[in-house]
Amino acid sequence: MQFFADLGPALFAAIQLAAMLGAAGHAMLTKSDVRSAAGWVGFILLVPVLGWLIYLLLGVNRIQRRARELRGPAMPLLNPLPKQGNNVLPMGTSDQRRELESLARFGQKVQDEEFVAGNKVTVLTNGDEAYPAMITAIDKATRSVALSTYIFNNDKAGQLFLDALSRAQARGVRLRILIDGVGSWYSHPSIIPELRKRNINYARFLHSFMLWQMPYLNMRNHQKILVVDGTEGFTGGMNIAVGNLIATKPKKPILDHHFRVEGPVVAQLMRTFAYEWTFTTGEILDGPDWFPPTIAAVAGDGLVARALPGGPDQGINPIRWTMLAALAEARETIRIVTPYFLPDSTLSTVLSMAAMRGVEVDIVLPGRSNLRFVDWAATPQLAWLIEAGCHVWKTEGPFEHSKLMMIDGIWSMVGSANWDGRSLRLNFELNLECYDTEFAKELGRLTDAKIARAVPVTRHDIMSRSLPARLRDAAIRLASPYL
Repeated sequence: MQFFADLGPALFAAIQLAAMLGAAGHAMLTKSDVRSAAGWVGFILLVPVLGWLIYLLLGVNRIQRRARELRGPAMPLLNPLPKQGNNVLPMGTSDQRRELESLARFGQKVQDEEFVAGNKVTVLTNGDEAYPAMITAIDKATRSVALSTYIFNNDKAGQLFLDALSRAQARGVRLRILIDGVGSWYSHPSIIPELRKRNINYARFLHSFMLWQMPYLNMRNHQKILVVDGTEGFTGGMNIAVGNLIATKPKKPILDHHFRVEGPVVAQLMRTFAYEWTFTTGEILDGPDWFPPTIAAVAGDGLVARALPGGPDQGINPIRWTMLAALAEARETIRIVTPYFLPDSTLSTVLSMAAMRGVEVDIVLPGRSNLRFVDWAATPQLAWLIEAGCHVWKTEGPFEHSKLMMIDGIWSMVGSANWDGRSLRLNFELNLECYDTEFAKELGRLTDAKIARAVPVTRHDIMSRSLPARLRDAAIRLASPYL
């Protein structure tokens, strides 16, 4: 017994040394940022026991690993679309800068999806325009309806969609409704019992009430997709909630834009939906009901576009990297409208550098979002961006939930992703990348209207706040990767 008692301290020291060296080695091998790796190694070596324990709890990126485990090591693309053989690159016309050719070529390296011409994207403002258009499309459906949304509330807006889906089902239309597992909790009572009662084919993305499934909270399907008969699509950032029906004067109004999509790029929206549906349910959606052999191009040249899905199972998030490339290519203007603005240090640096080299940068944010702690976390870096030359605007009035990005009046990106770590690192998102001067000008006019009812934010406004407020914001900013 005395032998084991004497062995105890030595055994503990050996375990401590092995755990410390193992954790330090893991940090050096897996952290791409040198400062992060050095910080964790120093913490592990200098803080006995707690150092490596805290690293195991907080320092290991389990999100990407868990996402890859769930999706499979190399889950193949389902329903591959036929390659056109001569991929359309958005360049070469008299009103477009040929420098954007490099942006398009870069884009295809981070996401192997073709740019296709002959599309039309129509802006729909608030639920007052978007919901009737979407419901009309569902009412015209003859073969299929695929709907993916983060939030599907059981309220007046949700009932409108529920009734339209029931009418389509009565006509024999095939329905597939995908709702995020966490998003389905937003409404009380939930819409799920209503879908079940009407025998509508639905599924919930990564839904579980089990405590050991809690990591799922960090992998949400935030995509908004509606595809009807495989030929008409809708996407953007708008959920299904009564707050978007501004004309009804809801208690908590939400301003937003959604987009009706026509043309060959609709097949890419459908493929993104089919991928997530197969992952969630195991059912493969195939055949002409979901993927018609051809989708007619709109009259005229139409805009060049492609769907850009992103998620934590990808080593390189194509949405974030495309944002970075577009910011680097900008020569004249960068215009950003987003409800949540917590860009990582690389995005902030590239934005600052663009402003410093003379690009006019406008960042339009809500005066007050629905998440106060996100506003607090975003405030410190606004001062740094303003000092670099960016113009920051905060809108007055209802909460602005729009997500728009424009470069040089030619390139645009719209969709579900916000400018924060949750969208660009943790969520499954879908954006639409577009090359078209007229579409970019239309988004620019919408942005001008938002700026007209906004107030500029100055560095003095931020730095003159009380010390407790600045300390609060700086502390909450430490959690920004997860907000």
